[in-house]
Amino acid sequence: MLLAALLAAVPWCGLAAQHASGPKAWAEVYAGSEIETYLRTLQAVGLVRTYPWSARRFTAAEVDRLLPRDSAHPWAARYDWRPASRRFVALALVRPEAATRFNTGFPYGYNDGAVWAGRGTTLSAQGGLALRVGPVAATYVPLVTWAENDVFPLWSTDSTGALPFADAGEPWRIDHPQRFGGGAYTVVSSGQSTLEVSALGVTAGVSSANDYWGPAVDFPVILGNNAGGFPHVFAGTAVPVNLWLARVHTRTLVGRLGQSAWSPQTGEASVRAVTGAVAIVMPRWPPGLELGMTRFIHNDWPSRSPLLRALRGPYGFGFGSANVALENQLASFFFRWVTVRAGVEVYGEYGTEDYRWDLREAAVEPDHIAGYTVGMRRVSRQQQGGLRVVRVEIQNLQRGTLLQSRGQSPFYVHGGLRQGHTVDGQILGSEWGLGGAAAKVAVDWYYPRGRWTVAWSRLLRADLPETVAAAPQGSRTLDVLHTLGVEGVFFRGHFDLWAGATAVYEFNRDFRCDAFDLNFFLAARVGLEE
Repeated sequence: MLLAALLAAVPWCGLAAQHASGPKAWAEVYAGSEIETYLRTLQAVGLVRTYPWSARRFTAAEVDRLLPRDSAHPWAARYDWRPASRRFVALALVRPEAATRFNTGFPYGYNDGAVWAGRGTTLSAQGGLALRVGPVAATYVPLVTWAENDVFPLWSTDSTGALPFADAGEPWRIDHPQRFGGGAYTVVSSGQSTLEVSALGVTAGVSSANDYWGPAVDFPVILGNNAGGFPHVFAGTAVPVNLWLARVHTRTLVGRLGQSAWSPQTGEASVRAVTGAVAIVMPRWPPGLELGMTRFIHNDWPSRSPLLRALRGPYGFGFGSANVALENQLASFFFRWVTVRAGVEVYGEYGTEDYRWDLREAAVEPDHIAGYTVGMRRVSRQQQGGLRVVRVEIQNLQRGTLLQSRGQSPFYVHGGLRQGHTVDGQILGSEWGLGGAAAKVAVDWYYPRGRWTVAWSRLLRADLPETVAAAPQGSRTLDVLHTLGVEGVFFRGHFDLWAGATAVYEFNRDFRCDAFDLNFFLAARVGLEE
C-alpha cells in the first residue's frame, strides 16, 4: 500500500528514459539473491569495491556502491549494471519468478525464505516493482507458496493434538514442525518488500525483507534467509562512516515474530517482540578486513519497550543476575577478510545462546550453548571471461562435549519463550544449527550464459542426548544427511532458468533406519525488456 501511494504521487513525465540493455540489476539485490551472491564473488577479484558484506539486506545507497563499473565479468551483458538515477524517478521491474520443488522421500530444503519444501510438490511465485525517488527507495515483492505436504513417517513426539507434527527432539521448546500439518500448506507473504529513507548518512524505514547478518553464505548463526522475513522497523548508517582509522557501519531493528499453528507456545507469549543490532568495523589496515558483532533479543510482545529505547537496547551489553524468563538472547562475533590479489575470502563467526552470569563464566565455558561457522572461497579467472569459485563452509552448533557447570540445551532452544529462534515455524539462522552441524563444499562456474554448480554437503540433523558430556558414541547415535547436487542457471532471451537435482541419503533418519530422497528444483524468471 505504501508503494502504491508513492506510485500514485509520481509525476510520470519525469521518468528517466529507459535503456533496453537487460534487467535492472539494482532492483534484484536482496539478501541471498542470485545477484547478491554474484557481486560477492566479483568483490574477491576486485571488480566490486571493498565493502562490508556482513550486514545484508543492503540499502539502496549501498547497492549503488556495489554495482560493478567494469565490464570485464561474465554477466556484464546480461544486466543493466548502472545505478538508479538520482535526478529522476527510477522505476524497475523485479522480474516475476515461478518455481517448483519436488521431494520424493521426505522434506528437504533450506535457505529458501518463506518456502517450506515438504514431501511431494512445492510451488512458489514472486515478483514486483522497485522505485527510487530522491532519498526514498521502495520495493514491493510479495511471495506466495503452496506445498502438497504429502505423507511421510514422522518422528514420534508422544503427544496429541497439534504437537504430533512438532519438532521431535524438542516438541515443547521450539516451534519447528517436522511437518506443517496433515494436508496442503499455503503461505502468502509480503516477501522482499521495503520502504526506506536515506539522508545525511543515516537510513531508516520499514521492511519485511530478509536480513542476513554475519559473513556466512549457507549456515548463518543469527540471521539468514532460511525462514521468511518478518515485519520490522530499522535504522542505521546508510553507508559506513569513515573515521580515518576505521570505517564503522551499524544497523538496528525492532520487529514482530509470529509462530506456526503447531507451536508449543500458548497465551500472551505467542507473539514476540524482537530487537537486534549488527555492528561492523573495517580498520584502515589491513585492507579488506571487517570485524563485527551481532545481538538479537526475543521478548514477549506485551512487554515491548518504546521504539527508541528498543532500538538502542541491543547495544547494552553486560553481565548480572537479571535472567528474565520470557527473554532469549543470542550474540555473535565475526570476521571476514578479502584479499583481492589472491582472489581469496576467509571468514568465521562465533555465536552464543543463553545467559552468561558473569565474565568469569564466559571465559571458563566459552562452549556453553555456543558454536561457530568458518568458511572460505577462492575465485579464479577462466578463459573467455569466466570465473571459477571454490567454496567451503563448516558449522558446528552442537552441544559441548566437555562437562558443563550447568545443563545445556540445543542451540536456538529456550525454555521461557518456547518458539525458540524461529518465525512461523522456521529457524531464523541455520536450519542445521538446532544442536547440529553442517559442512558444504561447492564449485561454481560463471560464464556469459549462466552458471553451473556442483556441491556436496554433510548435515547433522540431530544427536541423541547420551552423545554429550564424554559419553560413548556409536554410528547409530547421529542422524546425518549426505547430499550431492548439481544446479544450473541458464540465460535464454527474456528468461532466466534454474534447474537442479540433489540426491539426499540420510543415515539413521529419526534414529530408526536409513532413508533416501531426490530433490528436484526448476524455476523461471521472465523480463519484459525490448
